[in-house]
Amino acid sequence: MHQIITHFTDDDLYKFTMCCAVIDNYPRAQVKYVFKDRDETVYPAGFEEELRKQVDALADVVISEDEIDFMKRRCLYIPFWFYSFLKGFRYDPTCVKIWQDDEGHLEVIYEGCWTNIILFEVKILAIISELYYLMTGLTKNFDFDDFARRSYEKAEKLIRGGCIFTDFGTRRRASFEAQDIAIGAMKSCKTAGRGRMYGTSNVYLAMKYDLVPVGTMAHEFIAAIGGMYGPQMANHIAMKAWSSTYRGSLGTFLYDTFGWEIFSLNFSEDYANMFRGLRVDSGDNAEELDKIVAKYRSFGIDPATKQVVFSNGLHIDEALEIQKFAIGKCLPSYGIGTSLTNDFPGCRPLNIVIKLVAAKITESWPFFNETCKLSEDPAKNIGTPEVIRRFKEAIHME
Repeated sequence: MHQIITHFTDDDLYKFTMCCAVIDNYPRAQVKYVFKDRDETVYPAGFEEELRKQVDALADVVISEDEIDFMKRRCLYIPFWFYSFLKGFRYDPTCVKIWQDDEGHLEVIYEGCWTNIILFEVKILAIISELYYLMTGLTKNFDFDDFARRSYEKAEKLIRGGCIFTDFGTRRRASFEAQDIAIGAMKSCKTAGRGRMYGTSNVYLAMKYDLVPVGTMAHEFIAAIGGMYGPQMANHIAMKAWSSTYRGSLGTFLYDTFGWEIFSLNFSEDYANMFRGLRVDSGDNAEELDKIVAKYRSFGIDPATKQVVFSNGLHIDEALEIQKFAIGKCLPSYGIGTSLTNDFPGCRPLNIVIKLVAAKITESWPFFNETCKLSEDPAKNIGTPEVIRRFKEAIHME
């Protein structure tokens, strides 16, 4: 089996930006992560052994000078001290535990110092996805010429429809080659229109194709803070920490970790003015936008000047529909993931995530505090029933 991850920055930008913010604000925090397959997929026999080999191989993947130079040029908001950290960073595969149960379901957990293990998530998910198709033999049906043609056509439709879009497809891609081909095809599209391909979340492929690397934070940043301090003020604490590190840059906040209502109570006028906009990652897109518009107007801020990034499992046609009602209300843009990088006839994308489920502020604490994610879409909730119930009670969530 070939090594799937061979480039350090074959990863989503938000993992690096969060890592920097964690070092800056919570350098001793300890966390736990758990893999979840929402479809309860049965993985092939021997999958755990092959995944173990791939994760072990990450120990030899280090950042190159070319990758550092690119990030310094295109990610001006990241302080230069962070690159000294990345130069010395080494993955420690011994943190990751992998096994399959008697039925073949896959289990992956890892825990440790947040700064040391935060960079595992996207790479492990990308490995699992590609490895699954390799071991089930589905890759033999991949027609990359047809895939490139359809990727180009997707870009054409989005550009003509006025959509500003970014590839968010690293985590559940069919393969590195598939994502590479999709980005190359979309980047080559010169169709006239008000839309454009803005960039990609994948830092390595942004470097390869001279695109903007795009990303801010994931739910784990707010979820960990919620575990350490409670969900009531987690969004406020997260915004304060984020603004302390990035001083107004990277100002697109992901608001739905514990639902809209508690975020809205935390979202004060100063942060509404400071942050460039918000990201919609769950719920009904039109309803979520109406809430956002009303909140900005309550502060006397024109919502048409604020960016709203839609990223809730989007397909091309959904983005085009959102554009029709969002334009004029905000500055809409679209983070489109799996439907760009894992779109092959007869190949169903895996519905997989890795989520942070517990945290503690320092290694000296004898216990972890469990946390969860309370999405605007209940199907996306992550956490044990008891923790979800307790967090809902704490924020008076129905």
